Amino acid sequence: MTILITGASRGIGAGLARHYREEGARVIGTSRGAGAEARLDVTDPESHRALAAQLEGRALDLLICNAGVYLDKGEDLGTGFAAPLWAETFAANVTGVFLTIQALLPNLRLAETPKVAIISSQMASSTRAPGGSYIYRASKAAALNLGRNLAADLRGEGIAVGIYHPGWVRTDMGGAGADISTEEAVTGLAARFAALDLASTGCFETWDGRAHPY
Repeated sequence: MTILITGASRGIGAGLARHYREEGARVIGTSRGAGAEARLDVTDPESHRALAAQLEGRALDLLICNAGVYLDKGEDLGTGFAAPLWAETFAANVTGVFLTIQALLPNLRLAETPKVAIISSQMASSTRAPGGSYIYRASKAAALNLGRNLAADLRGEGIAVGIYHPGWVRTDMGGAGADISTEEAVTGLAARFAALDLASTGCFETWDGRAHPY
């Protein structure tokens, strides 16, 4: 089994890479810098082309789109949320997800039961709107919408797509006061990915197996 994980140099991505290696899977972890098997800046189309060329002809069983940023934490409504933050966030959290999937579609098509897992957030849901973090929330909502539509288009090719809330995890992004450890999130997410199939494609689920409202 071959698995590619974006944003694999730290946090949930690094935890997932470690988990799957321990299970004996061939893991290709990507990051913008050092600390992963393959270099990938998800915001850069040329970087995607280079990765696709590197992996040409290799089947990919599971693609985990994990790379993302949270740049507007703590921004003030009156003076914050500058336009560059919007552009940078959407480039990583939305466009980056699409470009990754697009670039690696030939590899997914070579697998017997290919799957795509998109790490979104409960902050994507329109049922959770407590205010603040407008850019991050909007980007994760867009990633959720993207995943749902890709699931519809790729079903006919036998490629299942799931969208997941990883929990509020104690990582650099989640902070020390978050609810669950990286290990708990990783174990739960791996179980969700294993259960993903064409019958559940397009699902939006939490790390612990609950269907999340859109």
